Amino acid sequence: MKEKRGFSKAYIEGGVTVRSFLVGSLLCFVLAVGTTYNIMVIHGSYMALDFSTPAAIFLFFVLTFCINPPLAKLNERLALTTPELKVIYMMLVVACALPTMGMAAQILPILTSAFYYALPENNWAELIHPYIKPWLVPQDKLAIKYFYEGLPSWETEIPWRAWARPLAVWGVFLLALYIVMIAFSVILRRQWMERERLVYPLAQLPIEMAERGEGSVLSPIYKNGLLWVGFAIAFILSSLNGLHHYFPVVPRLQLVRYIPVFRHSHTLIFRLSFPMLGFFYLVHLDVAFSLWFFNILSLLARGFMTYFGIRITENLGIYGARSPLFAHLGMGAITVLVVAGFWNGRRHLKDVARKAVLGARDVDDSDEIMSYRAAFWSLILGLGFMGVWLHLSGMPAWAVPIFLFAVFVIFIGLTRIVAESGMAEAVASTIGSSFVVSSFGSRALGPEGLVSMGLTYVWSADVRTFVMASCTNGLKVIDDRRIRKRPVFWAVMASIVITSVTAIWMIMKLAYERGGLNGNPWFFGGGAKAPYNYVASKLLSPEGPNWTGWYIKGAGALIMGMLMILRARFLWWPFHPIGFAIGPIWIMDQIWFTCFLAWMIKLALVRWGGLKVYRSARPIFLGLILGQFVCNGVWILIDLIAGGRGNQIFWI
Repeated sequence: MKEKRGFSKAYIEGGVTVRSFLVGSLLCFVLAVGTTYNIMVIHGSYMALDFSTPAAIFLFFVLTFCINPPLAKLNERLALTTPELKVIYMMLVVACALPTMGMAAQILPILTSAFYYALPENNWAELIHPYIKPWLVPQDKLAIKYFYEGLPSWETEIPWRAWARPLAVWGVFLLALYIVMIAFSVILRRQWMERERLVYPLAQLPIEMAERGEGSVLSPIYKNGLLWVGFAIAFILSSLNGLHHYFPVVPRLQLVRYIPVFRHSHTLIFRLSFPMLGFFYLVHLDVAFSLWFFNILSLLARGFMTYFGIRITENLGIYGARSPLFAHLGMGAITVLVVAGFWNGRRHLKDVARKAVLGARDVDDSDEIMSYRAAFWSLILGLGFMGVWLHLSGMPAWAVPIFLFAVFVIFIGLTRIVAESGMAEAVASTIGSSFVVSSFGSRALGPEGLVSMGLTYVWSADVRTFVMASCTNGLKVIDDRRIRKRPVFWAVMASIVITSVTAIWMIMKLAYERGGLNGNPWFFGGGAKAPYNYVASKLLSPEGPNWTGWYIKGAGALIMGMLMILRARFLWWPFHPIGFAIGPIWIMDQIWFTCFLAWMIKLALVRWGGLKVYRSARPIFLGLILGQFVCNGVWILIDLIAGGRGNQIFWI
């Protein structure tokens, strides 16, 4: 980029400038307020629920298309540069992992639901309450009651004092967790991005949006007519459902069809998701094929088992695969995926260790947001602190390293899957607490250990989004030599603190003013009760280790290993191992058809027109992503102005 008159080279190439930091911080605040108000009051389309991060894309579109070009026309010095825009997006994408499913909407209800929903029928008062450490949860019963039901007319102040200690204790733990996640992202970045060259489908649209054209601050992608074709398809068709909410005479567009199969014991779902069609178009053909193939294969297996009365019964909680069989298979598979990934990257990891411990001069880490030394020791100290904290919360010392190993296998594995497969809507086949309880038995953990495991649902259960995956995609966006990387770390930390504090403050304010029960029914209902329902069931029926589960996990690991070896040795091998690891999950049941369509379209274009035609059609699919997410944001703004409630036009 040529240096503009009046600009210093450092200003143009820095990325993290005073104004980019301030704009990014402001947008993180807006994101936290907006997404929280949406789930609590408007009940519109989810904007910060999954790895797809619609809120980040929507706000970035407003910035790059609606605000930055007019500023350039007023004075070019006012317009944000490409490095600045990329830093702002990284702040936004990390922020998107925090307000709802990722943390804020989970933590407050889970910390209080064990007391609010305690009834003589469920016996939680005797089973669970004695084993919850008092410093982990609020102790004021009225504060808990009013959190769900709203403050009475004679109360005017939110009881912040009741929440101060537990939020401070959890805040320190979560900060350590997020630093560990960022450290993992930094350590793995070069291996995944430069050596293995993963696709990063979720980063491709914001990279295009941030670029500047010749003689213009407007990105070239916005001048491509095909982008607006895809944009119009998603925006107009989705808007029909938004209009139907206000004007029933407008027909509602149904993009999903359910077909019962296997004597109505299972359902084959045909769903068209515009953004997922766009993301899947960007991945390799073998990845897309394997995702839908293994999902259909798992449906056939489930149907066969039901038809012949073959049942594997085990209570693993509500999260993960629908069948314990696929929960155990998936855990074995994702463990091999992560371990094999470390083995393949052993030379890089050795370089990281040499740089961190010995200061090796031949290893260059200047292009990372943390030095390898800082990342390495942050990882060690952060995991150590988390382990001590978990033990103090009631988890047995022997279970702590096993649990941390399981949850970070899931975090790293899912992050790898998102970066390679475009699975913007993904969950793991099981969760860390269920893995430990199933593998070693509820008797070994004891009541205190089980309750501690239940509290980990705050951050390690419904992992449809988390900081590590967002940070990894953000690192791909800022992979730009014009950006000085070290200051980006502090911008990311600022986005985490601003978003977390704002989202928690908003949820507290809205819950006490309106009543949490009038907010999101999942976060204040089923999701809040899930950990304690699971813990109570295990306390009432103590069990030993599930050896069958170990055998199935071993089979999953073996199959995954064979798939990886076959793919490495035979170029013609059509199955990608990721499909086996993630294909059978419940959310893949919802989007397998969209994946199949993307695979068919890309296969046809590549076979008949080659890579040139594939690249030419790419803007249409980027437009499908952008059109859907902008449509979501626009209709939430319309609902805010018009007072509409429950106008949800997009889920996945």
